[in-house]
Amino acid sequence: MKLYISADIEGVCGVTSWSETELTNRESASFISAWTKEIQKVIEVAIEQGYDEIYLNDAHDTARNLLPESFPKEVRLIRGWSGHPYGMVEGIDSTFDAAIFVGFHSRAGSNTSPLAHTSYPRVVRSMRINGEPASEFLLYYLTCCYEKVPVIMVVGDMGICKDVNKINKDIFTVVTKEGFGGATINYNPKVVNDEIKNNTEHALKQSIQVKPLPPSFEVEVTFVKHMDAYKASFYKDCVADKDGYTIKYRAIDYFDVLRFFVFVLGK
Repeated sequence: MKLYISADIEGVCGVTSWSETELTNRESASFISAWTKEIQKVIEVAIEQGYDEIYLNDAHDTARNLLPESFPKEVRLIRGWSGHPYGMVEGIDSTFDAAIFVGFHSRAGSNTSPLAHTSYPRVVRSMRINGEPASEFLLYYLTCCYEKVPVIMVVGDMGICKDVNKINKDIFTVVTKEGFGGATINYNPKVVNDEIKNNTEHALKQSIQVKPLPPSFEVEVTFVKHMDAYKASFYKDCVADKDGYTIKYRAIDYFDVLRFFVFVLGK
C-alpha cells in the first residue's frame, strides 16, 4: 500500500517565529528535530499497518530541510522544488491509497498563528477559492481530490484544524498548539506524538471517501503590493479588482488553477 505525506513546519508543536523555521538559522535545529519526530510517528504507524511505499514531501521553504537517513527504508523523500504545479503534493497520483499532512498551519488573514499565511507571505495577503478563505491545506486537499486520493489526517495548529473540520469533518486532526497575535500556547510534545500515533492508527483503518470537486473555481488573490497585482493581472483570463491589490481568475479544471498559482505567484 502507498501513503503520501506532505510536511510543512509552521504547524509543528513549539514553532512560533519565522527564525525557528529557517534552515540557515541555528534556532531552527531543535524545531526541525521536533518536526522530524512528528513525521516519524506517522510513518511508524503506517508501516505497522502494512504501508510499504511511503512518499514524504519536504514542503517547507527550500524543501531541503529533512534528511533521508532520518526515515526507514520504506520512505522516499522528495526534496527541492521542481516547479510542477502540484507543489506541496508533487508526485501525488491515483496510485496512492491515502495522504496525510503534517505541520500545516493557519491560513492568511486569520489570527490563529503568528505564522499564519497562504503560499508566499511576502507576496500574498489573502486568498479565496469560491468565496471561502483559502489555506495551503485547502489548495493541496483539492489537489489530492483531483487525483482521487483521500486526505485522511492533518497535524497542525488549532486554526487550521478547525478549517479542516469545516471542509471535511471525516478527516482526523491533531492539534499541536494554539496561536494569537505573536504568541502560541503549545501542547506537550509527548501528548502531541501520542495523539499522532492514535489518530494515524484510526485514520488508516477508516474508509474516507474522496469528495467530488466543485464544477468550477473562482480564485481571488489579494497581494501585499499593488505592483504585484498589476503584473499578475496580465495572466490570461485574469481580471483586476478596483481595489488595486486583488485579481480574480476563473477555471473549470483545477489543474488550471494550480498552473495559475505557479505563474502568478512566481514559484
